Amino acid sequence: MKGRKLFIIFLLVFTILLSSFSFYAYQVVYAPNVLVEKESRILIIDSDETFKSLQSKLYEDDFVQDIVAFSLLAKIMDYDQYIKPGRYKLKANMSNIDAIRMLRAGLQEPVNLTFNNIRLKDEIAEKITKNIELTPYEFNRSLNKFIADNQEGFNEKNIVSMFIPNTYHVYYDISGDELVERMHYEYRQFWSEERKRKADSIGLTPLEVSTLASIVQAESIKRDEGKKIAGLYMNRLKKGIALQADPTLVFASGDFTIKRVLNVHKEIDSPYNTYKYPGLPPGPINMPFIHSIDAVLNYEDHNYFYMCAREDFSGYHNFASTLSEHLNNAARYQRQLTIEQRKARMNNK
Repeated sequence: MKGRKLFIIFLLVFTILLSSFSFYAYQVVYAPNVLVEKESRILIIDSDETFKSLQSKLYEDDFVQDIVAFSLLAKIMDYDQYIKPGRYKLKANMSNIDAIRMLRAGLQEPVNLTFNNIRLKDEIAEKITKNIELTPYEFNRSLNKFIADNQEGFNEKNIVSMFIPNTYHVYYDISGDELVERMHYEYRQFWSEERKRKADSIGLTPLEVSTLASIVQAESIKRDEGKKIAGLYMNRLKKGIALQADPTLVFASGDFTIKRVLNVHKEIDSPYNTYKYPGLPPGPINMPFIHSIDAVLNYEDHNYFYMCAREDFSGYHNFASTLSEHLNNAARYQRQLTIEQRKARMNNK
């Protein structure tokens, strides 16, 4: 009888312990433990992250409510041995098992990679690596290697052409070689057979199109003028007339604060000085947008060779076919500019 009572007590205790353990095991595995009653957030895991440093980050940055439970399951699932760097989106009220499965599988949230307003090769690295783990130094090392090895005509002066301004999705831990190859791939995709046919039909290579597009882009803030300006420069190229594009002088000077080009700038001895040297400069003077490239490929057919800013200061230009007509336009603009400058001086007194 006594043995029976002991057995019942043992069975009862065992049942209670088993129930408690089962409940705790369920809590560890399936209960919400990540960002409980909080907003979803991005977790960055660096390449040199250890499980210990990750534990600290999860706890101190308030990602995980019960770090002991998370760590226990992580070790059971061997996640502590296979940490994958990257940018992960942890959702509100995630369970430990869902979070660990995602992290262990390396299911990253892509980074939106956007870059524009770049003039020089040396400016690319800082902007393109801004939101990823890759450093500018690592990126430049890969880019320089690509420049040295490629067989497509890319060099130090025209490599900016390979970067088509857009928004690209990449992973946080992308390597330098992978990122350069991705940009090269996007460049090849952009230059479809149709675009290459158009470039060939106007007598330019894709690299030359990008160079001319950069000049067109720098000449006007008005997108709807692009095709007309491109047509003007195409007319000059066909006739062997120097482009005489003021933005190329600014680039040649290296002083991008210049607001007004003077005669002294026309004396700069540089292959980018399109007053001194006919034809296209050796590379783009900025990173042309897609609409500027397409403006060159679809340039407007007309007989203009000159242009001058409109006297209404609208940002548009007056176009001319002859030098005398151009000089009249320039004089009209200069007269109005003088009037406006006098008004400004009077208002400042």
